[in-house]
Amino acid sequence: MKFLLLGKHSERRTQMARGKQILGLPKGKHLFGTVRIGEKGQIVIPKEARELFGISPGDTLLVLGDESCGIIISRPDVMTEAAGKVFRRIDGS
Repeated sequence: MKFLLLGKHSERRTQMARGKQILGLPKGKHLFGTVRIGEKGQIVIPKEARELFGISPGDTLLVLGDESCGIIISRPDVMTEAAGKVFRRIDGS
């Protein structure tokens, strides 16, 4: 199945909403579309994603990879919090 996102922003949002319904994404899960990698290896994070996750120009993001699953881009504080939970479980606290 192929989605084309053309036209005005309102049309784009409507098409994305339809795409989410078709895919059956649960609440809290998002499909922001596709991005193209530029000549310098850069990507543009879609505006909706930046707004939802509070990402601003100049922010530092953590890039993780799993050869079988793909790439995760996250705020460093999210990973620090997750690591803290793991270590608390290991310590038994």
